[in-house]
Amino acid sequence: MKKAIALMISGILLSSCVSQKKFTELEELQQNTKNLLDSATVKLNSCDEEKEAAMVTLKSLQEQNKFLTANNQDLISNIGNLTTLSQKGAENLEMSLESMKEKDVRIQRMQDAVTKKDSVTLALVTSLKGVLGNMSDEDIEINVEKGVVYVSISDKLLFRSGSYTVTSRAKEVLGKVATVVNNKPELEFMVEGHSDNVPIKADGIVDNWDLSVKRATAVVRILEKDFGVAPARMTAAGRSYYVPVADNDTSSNRAKNRRTRIIVLPKLDQFYSMLEQGMEAAK
Repeated sequence: MKKAIALMISGILLSSCVSQKKFTELEELQQNTKNLLDSATVKLNSCDEEKEAAMVTLKSLQEQNKFLTANNQDLISNIGNLTTLSQKGAENLEMSLESMKEKDVRIQRMQDAVTKKDSVTLALVTSLKGVLGNMSDEDIEINVEKGVVYVSISDKLLFRSGSYTVTSRAKEVLGKVATVVNNKPELEFMVEGHSDNVPIKADGIVDNWDLSVKRATAVVRILEKDFGVAPARMTAAGRSYYVPVADNDTSSNRAKNRRTRIIVLPKLDQFYSMLEQGMEAAK
């Protein structure tokens, strides 16, 4: 295009006579035209570059739009899932709270039953200590272990040495115990004989185990025949020297081991009955 313009100007100069002034004007026109062409070329190249950058930006935006559209759909799906989960969570939470309430009621009923049982135990201990309070602590000991009442009576108070015949003084003590247990017919108890580890040598007695059983049986018979305690409520047992309260290494310790215990047995069926009644009341 530049060459064509130059040839055209040359032709004009050759074919006609123009003045120097006119020639100068034509040269200026050529130069201006050339400058305009260069400027247009620069602008065109710049537009091409901007177009290319715009196309890159557009492609990036299209990809972002595609990504956001996909994520938006995932979010919509997740919101639906969360709504479903929230409903199920609310239902599960409600069920859990209801279950906790039921458990709390059961625990409260169990505590009430235990409290009632403990009250019976406390009343029994108070009654026994009331009737036996004037006896020597060395001869009679009353205690509670794991909710069970134990009345331990020394050998020297109940029997003569090596014998299973109950002494007159012992009958007085057993009579007081019988008064308490007869006032609580719902209770059962076991009479348990204990001995030291010194072998027994007496007619009609095989060994220490035999002696401990005979002594327990003798106490049970006194309670039944002399004081009217129902035999169905009593159990006689012998433990020999296998459950000592002290080492059999001194005479005083052996004396502690020679004892008879009256154990008030908790009636588990009555305890469970109290629990069942509590459960029924909670419904």
